Amino acid sequence: MPIVALIVIGAAAGFLATRLMRIEADIPTTMLIGIIGALIGGLLLRFLVTVMGWLSGFVGAVLGALLVIWVWKTYLRR
Repeated sequence: MPIVALIVIGAAAGFLATRLMRIEADIPTTMLIGIIGALIGGLLLRFLVTVMGWLSGFVGAVLGALLVIWVWKTYLRR
């Protein structure tokens, strides 16, 4: 099923992309453009989610540390 979905989504994406870029292409070329674009876009999106996931953990750690410092300075330091 994922291959069929890739072909259908790729064909639709290729059609939309060729129309937006004003390129005249036949149906197999349009489908190929869409499938390759779906593969590249999927890999790029997976990479960004992975990096952002790691980065969001780091940002969360820094924000947590800032909160601890604020609590320490406001309530615990005399």
